[in-house]
Amino acid sequence: MLDVTLSPTLAALLGFAGWTVLLVFTMLSHRTFLVFTGKRQANAWPRGAAPPQGDPVLMVRLNDAHQNCVENLPIFAAIALVAAALDRLSATDPFAFYVLAARVAQSITHLLGTSHRHVFVRATFFGAQLALFLTMVVALVW
Repeated sequence: MLDVTLSPTLAALLGFAGWTVLLVFTMLSHRTFLVFTGKRQANAWPRGAAPPQGDPVLMVRLNDAHQNCVENLPIFAAIALVAAALDRLSATDPFAFYVLAARVAQSITHLLGTSHRHVFVRATFFGAQLALFLTMVVALVW
């Protein structure tokens, strides 16, 4: 067995990927349940189409939260992998878990609602991620 210790940056990247998978797994489980109980056809969720009529609001929010993760995971992955390739993980390690925490908090806020307050809080967590990405890039090139 390999004795591998992940740096905080790579552990946070793995956590980010795991969170993204958890969100899609939750959607898949719900949709599979609906298909097997005869409440939806298997092709009721065509890619890029509006959610089926009567889809629970939580499922729509879950899909949106997952898409937010999919949009930002490559950015975080690029930064983390460049840091690893340059052997400069020490430049990103102090910030990595804050990225993961802000991502999870943004997703949970997305699931909780879409009121003005929810959107503001969600945008704040997103802004924090962007600021952390920029901070890590600057730390890598400086």
